[in-house]
Amino acid sequence: MRLTRAARTISALARPALLIAGLLALAGCGGGMTDLDGAGAGPRPTSLFVVSTRKGESGPASELGNDGNERYSLQMIGAPPNHQIGQLERPSIGSPDPARHFALQTRRSLDEDAFTAALATHLSGRIGSNRDILLYVHGFNTSYDESRFRLAQIVADGRFGGVPVLFTWPSTNNLLDYGAAKENATISRDALAKLIRQLTEAPDVGRVHILAHSMGAWLTMEALRQDFIAGGARLNDKLGDIMLAAPDIDLNVFRQQISRLDASHIFVLVAANDRALSLSRTLTSDRPRLGALDPKNPADRTALETLGVRVYDLSREADIFIGHGAYADAPDALRTIGAQIAAPRPQDANVQAVLGENPIDDRIHASPLAPPAAAAPVAPASAPAPAAPIGASPPLQTATPGSTPAAPPTP
Repeated sequence: MRLTRAARTISALARPALLIAGLLALAGCGGGMTDLDGAGAGPRPTSLFVVSTRKGESGPASELGNDGNERYSLQMIGAPPNHQIGQLERPSIGSPDPARHFALQTRRSLDEDAFTAALATHLSGRIGSNRDILLYVHGFNTSYDESRFRLAQIVADGRFGGVPVLFTWPSTNNLLDYGAAKENATISRDALAKLIRQLTEAPDVGRVHILAHSMGAWLTMEALRQDFIAGGARLNDKLGDIMLAAPDIDLNVFRQQISRLDASHIFVLVAANDRALSLSRTLTSDRPRLGALDPKNPADRTALETLGVRVYDLSREADIFIGHGAYADAPDALRTIGAQIAAPRPQDANVQAVLGENPIDDRIHASPLAPPAAAAPVAPASAPAPAAPIGASPPLQTATPGSTPAAPPTP
């Protein structure tokens, strides 16, 4: 959900100094999909697996649903050589210039079987976190083009070495069509639940991480909830982090959604000053939105503590950047997301991260059986560690860029 069409043209904005570079600083570089060529070189093209419930990719058809049916494709997105972290360089009018803008290089339509086979091919032979999948679900007021280029930007900025997958649904491009967009999201629930099952069942897959924004976060939680009701815990061993950026979800609805899921998987990026979510609250009879809760407000803090989720406060970035899109515009937010995705597997959970001014480097190592050493070494930047869980016990620990990290509780 965005405030204005102009706000979506990130390339036209002169950004201040980037505060949160690269939350998607993920480990690995398998397949040559999104690694950087080296110092001074721009990002390589990104291969995106795309599943769409839109009737088309442009014009009025892109805003219409396809009765929940899926369209599959494999697309190659090029990034400009001089791409700046946190920016989505796109032309305000006219055709993109590959030298200056993110641009579609190739596109191949697939049927479902060919999609599954191509995904298996891309995963084959990978090791470690390069076997992971990042599934992106966009929010309200997002075009087909913006969704695919936004994912390519996030992947490029985070140097993600796994396989990126886009689920795009018929979000309307008009702020007055909020209700219609919610209906379209509802129709897309089955298709998203089906895709998540397909991804977790893919041969050689590591973990499937989900990054969902705004109304897309509601859609994601609904799809996960109904799948867990239908199939129990079959996703638990493959499902990685569920990252909800500025989730446009009623707080009481989220309580019901999360009751079926493992809260330890869920990571919420909030901003109390998110203007888009303020508008959403107005449109929904003043019902509080999860993504606009303020950890500094005692009542909101208590609500977050009872949820048991992990929290990252983007209020400072929402002031400096667009606000509702700070998760992808602010480099520190990108870094935090990356630290989550590149975290060690459960068997390596003796490392805990405390998100502070530098969420990747501010780590405290703790043995599972003993208190952390007084002078704990700092983990190398190539091995980002998971964020310390934030929940009801101990009291909520949130992180804001620029804050001083505190040691995690003794395991």
